[in-house]
Amino acid sequence: MNGKILDILNGIPGKTGFYYKNLTTGEKWEVRSEEPMIAASVIKIPVLAEVFAQLEAGTADKNELYRIREEDKLPSCGALNYMHTGLEVTLEDLYTLMIILSDNTATNLLIKKFGMENINRRMRGLGLNVTTVNRLLFDAGASAAGRENRICAKEIGLLLEKMYRGELISPKASQEIISILMNQRLNGKMPFHFKGKVKIAHKTGEDGGITHDVGIVFAPQPFVTCFCSNETDVPLFERAIQDITKLLYDLQPPC
Repeated sequence: MNGKILDILNGIPGKTGFYYKNLTTGEKWEVRSEEPMIAASVIKIPVLAEVFAQLEAGTADKNELYRIREEDKLPSCGALNYMHTGLEVTLEDLYTLMIILSDNTATNLLIKKFGMENINRRMRGLGLNVTTVNRLLFDAGASAAGRENRICAKEIGLLLEKMYRGELISPKASQEIISILMNQRLNGKMPFHFKGKVKIAHKTGEDGGITHDVGIVFAPQPFVTCFCSNETDVPLFERAIQDITKLLYDLQPPC
């Protein structure tokens, strides 16, 4: 593993996990990659996987309509909480907003529709044993009782690799999921140094003392990289995410 990257990671306080895999050569670097973390919004990738599994199975319809009620609206990330009560959106609108704007209202509607048990069963079937949806977003009672949504860097990396190789649900579903992740609007971490010149399919997550970014960087040799943290110095780790992603890109052999 590159010593400079290891030094940066070891200088970050709190719990951190890192996973990297070159999807051309198979080279992997890991630092505490199996450490369970509170998921924040990265849990939205497993939710999206279950949505697409049911779309492919014909048990869900992307054109199904939802009327947004006042009690559905959640604070912070997203757009739906700012829209008028009674707005009609499609299932496709919900899962797109869940990813590109990290919409929390959309996420809870999708978790309720598709079911925590189904999402978790899907993850177990894919070999992911840490990654688990344990509660709805903004469920203060569940959080106080210690029920948190969990991920680890390595498992999300494996999920992303399956997408890249067309093995998540189907080649068509994998490509559609990647396309949604590429439309991510929250681009202050992994994409920061590239100014839109490198395609990155990714998902962020944030909460108190938590910052994550996980994704596929479409470099000349594409790679997966996952940065996860809990109880950390958020600005310091976000600078590390920016700088390490650029270092990983620059370390590639010339074309």
